[in-house]
Amino acid sequence: MSISVSGISKFLLGFALAIALLFAAGVGTMRYILTRVATPPPKPVFANDPSPVAVSPAASPAPSPATAAVSPNPGATPAAAASPSAAGSYAAKVSQPIGLIMRQEPNAEAPQVGGIDYNQQLTVLEDSPDGAWQKVRLESGSEGWVKGGNTERVN
Repeated sequence: MSISVSGISKFLLGFALAIALLFAAGVGTMRYILTRVATPPPKPVFANDPSPVAVSPAASPAPSPATAAVSPNPGATPAAAASPSAAGSYAAKVSQPIGLIMRQEPNAEAPQVGGIDYNQQLTVLEDSPDGAWQKVRLESGSEGWVKGGNTERVN
């Protein structure tokens, strides 16, 4: 039985390539898993949390584009501004187990004005035209927008 240098070199080269491929596949898989696990979802903000945006229930929220079009008078009361949408309002509760973030306007980049706990009662005032957002009012009187589909109607 003769062992040639050529045969040994082919074996070592093949073994090294197999180890390199396994290592590269392992690194790629671990990078994928770590990036999926390492990015946490945004934390909801609740009413009792300190926040950089201080909102008191007595303060009127900034008018949304829909409210500004309905009530151009800046001295109008909040009840007068909400009266056109009051006809379609209904009682609801939060169905999202982690709670909801309430925003000033119906978009994800709008400032957060508070948070709503799971199963908390609220009033849905209106839906955005595309149905992706809902304008809500809490029992404390504060209003804001939440992502649509995370509330359920209460009888």
